[in-house]
Amino acid sequence: MLTAMAQPWMSVVVPAYNEESTILGTLTALRERLDEDGRPYEILVVDNASTDRTVAAVESLGAGPAVRVLRNDLNRGKGYSVRRGMVEATGSLRLLCDADCAPSLVSLPRMVEAIEHADIAIGSRLAPGADVARAQPLRRRLVGWPYIALTRLLLREPTRDVYCGFKLWRGVAAQAVFSRQGIDGWAFDAESLAMARRLGYRLTEVGIVWVNREASKLSIFRTLVPAVRDLLHARRNVRSQARAHAALPADTLADSSESSA
Repeated sequence: MLTAMAQPWMSVVVPAYNEESTILGTLTALRERLDEDGRPYEILVVDNASTDRTVAAVESLGAGPAVRVLRNDLNRGKGYSVRRGMVEATGSLRLLCDADCAPSLVSLPRMVEAIEHADIAIGSRLAPGADVARAQPLRRRLVGWPYIALTRLLLREPTRDVYCGFKLWRGVAAQAVFSRQGIDGWAFDAESLAMARRLGYRLTEVGIVWVNREASKLSIFRTLVPAVRDLLHARRNVRSQARAHAALPADTLADSSESSA
């Protein structure tokens, strides 16, 4: 007889594309870390139509605590994968964890502590207490700085490390934001944080341990123009959703606030 699984204390959403070399180590580290806590959890690996053995690597873990694979029918972008995972997750807390986030798990207790007084704890490589083992290549930084400035200009989002792939959300905030968020590409981080702020959720940055990858699949120059276009779409969507939220009846907003308490 099957027994229903208790609501997870934490859901971990891991977007993955061609991560056969890293995903198994990350999932093993996640399970070890969450098992130490002793509370129910779930891990959702959202595979973005990988062409390597990423899914086979996940399935090789076999039976154990809940690890699910959500497979996109085609490559739809990281933003789509994160949105799908966050909306399908059921945990009271929901951690966005890139497929190479294992070194950052040592910082998870700090994130959990920070979210006691916030709705989103943003892992940051720039906040006090951050420990970055390997700096990004100069070429990426030279391109990244103007893009961050443009993010702040267009979305009025003051977060210093918008695009770090280690963020902890309260479940209610994640559901409210990602059900409204629409960018499928790399600008989804900026859109989701700006959306959360405009909807009235509390954001805080937490310095974390971080190790930059030696080789990234992301070509900054090839994605820069589409990302700028996405920022413009994100600004329109954030403004539209914020106006719709402000127009909701007061009793509806009160019910939503109570459910997030």
